[in-house]
Amino acid sequence: MDRQYHTLPIRELGPDAGFRRPTQPQAERVSLESPALEAMTDLLRTSPATIRPQAPIEGAKQFMIARGVRLLLVVDERDMVLGVVTATDVLGEKSMRVATERGIKRGELAAGDIMTPARDVEVLALDDVAGARVGHVLETLGRAGRQHALVVDFEVIAPKSLIDAPIRRTMVCGIFSISQLARQLGVSLQSVGEVARTFSEIEAALSR
Repeated sequence: MDRQYHTLPIRELGPDAGFRRPTQPQAERVSLESPALEAMTDLLRTSPATIRPQAPIEGAKQFMIARGVRLLLVVDERDMVLGVVTATDVLGEKSMRVATERGIKRGELAAGDIMTPARDVEVLALDDVAGARVGHVLETLGRAGRQHALVVDFEVIAPKSLIDAPIRRTMVCGIFSISQLARQLGVSLQSVGEVARTFSEIEAALSR
């Protein structure tokens, strides 16, 4: 090794040190006519907030607060998506109902107990989103009565042998959030709760 490399200064970490977290770039302003992709959280750029199914719901709530999100992907040890859990699931009537049905305290529930299973999660295809406008997404969420929508594309897994067929696997590649859409549209929401009221606030603000 001909080149001489000097050593770098070594310092002490010291007390009260924090650590950096990945953050999503500041969302740009959009209009209803902007490309829908400009309002989508792209999972190639931003890591999704995930949680294990056995995590307690109080932990799920605190994680949502820490990440500033209202939806978590519930994944297993192989990072396979098992379902989704939302702030409404954690804080609303669903958690109380499930706890009552199982004869346990609400605090004993885990994320997997109140999640919406993957088989029941409705999604948008990336091919459809790619040609859509923000207004299309807003209308879709409003008609469906949902605060979030997952966007999916597909990957093809090569067969293990010549006689096997390739496997087409669904991949979550993006997320739409009504609260983020509102921010990017320049709408200040009083609260993000009941879906119809939230959309009414957005519509009222945009019609001024």
